[in-house]
Formats: sequence, structure tokens, C-alpha cells
Amino acid sequence: MDNCIFCKIIEGTIPAKKVYEDEEIVAIEDIKPEAPHHLLLIPKKHIVNALDLTPADDALVGRVYRVAASLARERGVDERGFRIVQNTNADAGQSVFHIHFHFLAGRHMAWPPG
Repeated sequence: MDNCIFCKIIEGTIPAKKVYEDEEIVAIEDIKPEAPHHLLLIPKKHIVNALDLTPADDALVGRVYRVAASLARERGVDERGFRIVQNTNADAGQSVFHIHFHFLAGRHMAWPPG
């Protein structure tokens, strides 16, 4: 997508602090962290949000969670815990309309969120 900031990060035209990348997913440091470990896991395939997922995307979403688990282990937060959040549409807090998953860890998380 021409005006998508995440597509531009994926293609390398906008810089970001990448902490992981493979053929399907990139993970970057969030520029406004809400936790000591706040990453964005971004599928390289442009999907607007959860409402646009299809059965063909099931493996991709599963891969996002496996990458998150791997990053939790690498960062030493797997035992204490971490949160994965995916916002869908504006009232839920989605501001970039390219599906992405927030990985938050390193502090106590309250419930309910928001």
C-alpha cells in the first residue's frame, strides 16, 4: 500500500529498529513504548486488521504467536509473562491500518486493560 507506514518500514524506505525479521514477519521496537519491552510484530502481507483475515492467513497468525514466544524467551520475560494485543479499528486504538500485534512485557499488566 502506497501510504502505509508499516509497508514502508517493511520495504526499508522508513527506518525502524528491527529486532526480528523473516520472510513473513518483521518485529520492531515501538516508538512510544508502554512497557519495558514493547515490540510490534508486523506481518509483511498487508492486511488491514482482524476483520480482513481469511482462512489462508491462519498459519501467518500462528507464526506471529510463535515469533512472540521466541522473543519472550530471548528477552528473558517468558517466565514472568507477556501480553499480545491486536487492536481492530479506531475505537479499539488502531491507528495504523496494517495488522500488527503489540508485544508487551517487563512490568505487571492490569486487567481489564484500557
